[in-house]
Amino acid sequence: MLKNDLILKAARGEKVDRTPVWLMRQAGRILPEYRAVRAKLSGFKELVETPELAAEVTVQPVDLLGVDAAIIFSDILVIPEAMGLTYEMVEKKGPHFPNTISTHKDLDQLKIAHPEDLQYTIDAISITKKELNGRVPIIGFAGAPWTIFSYMVEGGGSKTFSKARKMLYNDPELSDKLLKMITESTISYLKAQIAAGANMVQIFDSWAGVLPPGHYNQFSLKYIQQIASAISEVPVTVFAKGAYFALKEMNDVSCRTVGLDWNMDVEEAKKLLPNKTLQGNLDPCALYGSFDQIEQEAHRMLDRFKGHSHIANLGHGVYPDTDPEKVKCFIEAVKSY
Repeated sequence: MLKNDLILKAARGEKVDRTPVWLMRQAGRILPEYRAVRAKLSGFKELVETPELAAEVTVQPVDLLGVDAAIIFSDILVIPEAMGLTYEMVEKKGPHFPNTISTHKDLDQLKIAHPEDLQYTIDAISITKKELNGRVPIIGFAGAPWTIFSYMVEGGGSKTFSKARKMLYNDPELSDKLLKMITESTISYLKAQIAAGANMVQIFDSWAGVLPPGHYNQFSLKYIQQIASAISEVPVTVFAKGAYFALKEMNDVSCRTVGLDWNMDVEEAKKLLPNKTLQGNLDPCALYGSFDQIEQEAHRMLDRFKGHSHIANLGHGVYPDTDPEKVKCFIEAVKSY
């Protein structure tokens, strides 16, 4: 039994005493306590793959920041790794795939990932569940198929993802096959997270905004819908950064909540998504302001969402050099509104 189920009520569109609040990337870089755990290890991946430590850093923001949910500490790129395409996390540069997918033959090296290939995340959720002892819900997550595809084809981060986008034009059949494999892998992964104790799940489409609308519908939203419609056990949130052009189409996705980035128009989203809960969408840079500014910006944001079911968050992940005291100020400003 959960002591604080505000976020689940808000996701279901039920009445809440106050707006629930959490932050994307709350488990991590901003907290000195996280950095202390991380410093003992060889790298980021070791932390992701060590369930006890992943659970420890998942619980930290609940204890230290007072957020209304814990999001499991992991990475979206565990899926390609479980499918057979390994990645490295290069310090200060981000992910790098030594091998990429460029031909139909490359698909023969891949498999549909099974939950046991990702047992470390499943175990981390089980441990977190015990540690939290019902204080707040746990959010599980995965990357959207297009975002995962873009890394598997491109080989790492990119401003344009032109290699991945080129494949959509030059070989839609290969693109479709790979996206289907990622989708199947993701459904079984999220279902295993839920079985282990995740109370809701979020699908992160980090690179939604690089696609034109037609391609977004064909190569991203279609697969997100397949995932969302396969999950009926818990509320599903879809966060598609930059996909303002697809808000209307999000109505047809079987998710309860739609995340908005900080560039999206809240009034427009309220009109286009009358029956969805909205999540977001404070500019992460607002947390560099003074304590008074942060409080004012948080209250302005809450004013904009008035009259609509809402989960307070930033419009993207919290930036690594943000002062934890400023993060606490934002959380308190939401709670005291």
